[in-house]
Amino acid sequence: MLAIVKIAGQQFKVKAGDSLYVPHIAGKPGDVVEFSEVLLTSNNNQVNAGNTVNAVVKAEIVNDLVKGDKVIAFKMKRRKGFRKKHGHRTQYTQIKVTSIA
Repeated sequence: MLAIVKIAGQQFKVKAGDSLYVPHIAGKPGDVVEFSEVLLTSNNNQVNAGNTVNAVVKAEIVNDLVKGDKVIAFKMKRRKGFRKKHGHRTQYTQIKVTSIA
């Protein structure tokens, strides 16, 4: 079974047993989280989308805080002596999808 689920404003294609990185979710490793905003399900050539989807995706938190790559935003104006350096590392949570029901 395949599902497209919306997590923190982003869409992810998931199957049971998949492990993926999503934007940071509050919780500890081992906690079970449910995502009820399922946009599409596909099961043996039977596709449900829109209002006909009545599914919930359950997942387990594997790693609660994973930092992404560094992103640097450097601003500069030539001949003015203006230089500004900003940077950040996005925080993710690693989850493992246990079931789609």
